[in-house]
Amino acid sequence: MSLKQDADALLRRATDAGHVPGVVAMATDRGGTIFEGAFGTRVLGQVAPMTLDTVVWIASMTKALTSTAAMQLVERGKLDLESPVSRWVPEIAATQVLEGFDGSGRPRTRAPKRPVTLAHLLTHTAGFSYEFWNEAIQKYQKATETPGITSCQNAALRTPLLFDPGERWEYGISVDWVGKAVEAVSGKKLGAYLKENVLAPLDMSDTAFKISASMRERLAKIHQRGEDGKLGTIDLEIPQDPEFEMGGGGLYGTAGDYLKFVQIILNRGRARGAQVLKGETVDMMARNQTGQIRVTPLRSAMPPLSNDAEFFPGLEKHYGYGFQVNAERAPTGLSAGSLMWAGMANSFYWIDPAKNIGGVYLTQILPFADVKSAPLFMDFQKAVYQSMG
Repeated sequence: MSLKQDADALLRRATDAGHVPGVVAMATDRGGTIFEGAFGTRVLGQVAPMTLDTVVWIASMTKALTSTAAMQLVERGKLDLESPVSRWVPEIAATQVLEGFDGSGRPRTRAPKRPVTLAHLLTHTAGFSYEFWNEAIQKYQKATETPGITSCQNAALRTPLLFDPGERWEYGISVDWVGKAVEAVSGKKLGAYLKENVLAPLDMSDTAFKISASMRERLAKIHQRGEDGKLGTIDLEIPQDPEFEMGGGGLYGTAGDYLKFVQIILNRGRARGAQVLKGETVDMMARNQTGQIRVTPLRSAMPPLSNDAEFFPGLEKHYGYGFQVNAERAPTGLSAGSLMWAGMANSFYWIDPAKNIGGVYLTQILPFADVKSAPLFMDFQKAVYQSMG
């Protein structure tokens, strides 16, 4: 069968069976789109179909775009990778390392041994975490009345490090601080900088922190799978008038828009006549920048929001400036040196420079690493590689 027949059948089966309410999936090579399909509905139990231009919360797929913005500013000499980030964002200098809690539940902290750099933030080796995957952060937030990150309040960034910068990998709010650095040196809000320097040059007109009227007409609802396995809709939306635009996870967008970003990375920074990044910058972003430090599994600390999660358990993985870098060939066909990441509501992408292929897969389901949606993404990825012979 052709990729079109194979992938269509795979995705249609999943929506017909009710495994996912709706899904949009696309694949591309350097030249352009090689597959696109949309199946099911935007909202469980309603008739509005999932379409190629359906808008979703892309969550942590935002990180690669914010990282791209930061690397543009590195190219322009406005930011650099090894200076303390406090040079541009003074408030990060107040960040402490969490050592534990005293008998009354108050946090015990100390100063870090070294300052946080942009390189630490881009590779998730700064020491920041997320409350979704770390109970100590939840405990800290409760003890200090610190809001959660999706509140988009500046106070949400005042969580401590779990270790000294550069010592290991821990997934967290680092790229939200990267967004603050972009704002500090550009003099623009993150969304305005992204629109001018990344989104508009790539014609990504349906991607934004603020959901426009046109985007809202095509917005898919977020669903949640209960302990009984059944899906229901929930009211979850990133604040539309936030204190800060969340560079780590605040964007809404479409599969077609994000595929344009995948294409620019496959083309080493150039596509549609736009040179968004230099080729050597893309190469830097796509290389292992964590050395011997490996990406480790995410252990759920909030089961309604995430299951335990790891891409390709047992395989060696590192981090570049914005992406997970797979050190080994994956069972789906993904090459060593390929890049990938995901968004909380089970949206995923990958970029494989060696095989000149990439893809985007969007659903709107919690918890992350959903028992039905995550395997469906892997099956879609495998179908793309099998079609290549």
